[in-house]
Amino acid sequence: MIKNAFHSIAHLLFPQLCCGCGSDLINGNHRICLKCFQQLPATGFASMADNPVEKSLWGRLLCNSAMSQFYFNKDSLLQHLIHQFKYKGDKELAYYFGTLMGETLQASSRFQQPDLLIPMPLFADKEHKRGYNQAAVLCEGIAVVLQLPVLTQAVTRTRYTTTQTYKTRMERWKNVEGVFACSGKPEFQKKKILLVDDVLTTGATMEACGNAILEDAPDVQLSIATLAYAAT
Repeated sequence: MIKNAFHSIAHLLFPQLCCGCGSDLINGNHRICLKCFQQLPATGFASMADNPVEKSLWGRLLCNSAMSQFYFNKDSLLQHLIHQFKYKGDKELAYYFGTLMGETLQASSRFQQPDLLIPMPLFADKEHKRGYNQAAVLCEGIAVVLQLPVLTQAVTRTRYTTTQTYKTRMERWKNVEGVFACSGKPEFQKKKILLVDDVLTTGATMEACGNAILEDAPDVQLSIATLAYAAT
């Protein structure tokens, strides 16, 4: 009774609010309410062979399997939530989404258990200004479910690139061409790697980063996971 009373008082003084609609959350382990969660468009790609993410990378990047957790649409709830953790500093929300991705991957028979996770790297100055790399925080959430190490310094961005948002497919590819490099001797040789990012649109960034990894360690088995997929 004392424990329940303590939690009730703590909830009253420090209420947990849904990141989507601002309503009161009963379960503090979640960051969004059930109503908002049901609005998120799940893809089911983790259990789908030759899904749209995999098809978008055919002939461009050799990977064993690929998935995205949700469909991304402009002006949607998901875009609002991604904006919260990408630009408003809500790392806990990114971590929560990472745990959802981890649970999905764990339940999938198409994804072999990877040996390690690599987040899509940010340019050092951009990461310093933002305070963290959102892909790395997604990896932390995945890692706690799958019990895997995360390599945050294995791959780096060698130069600053402008945002991909308003670029054409060709402009996106040119913008990230040659921008990724492995740091010294690859720590991931002969490993099964899961490369993680927040949103996949044309796949240009994923292609450039994935191929940089495979060029330095061609014996790697590469898989892809993103939180969202923006159909083009």
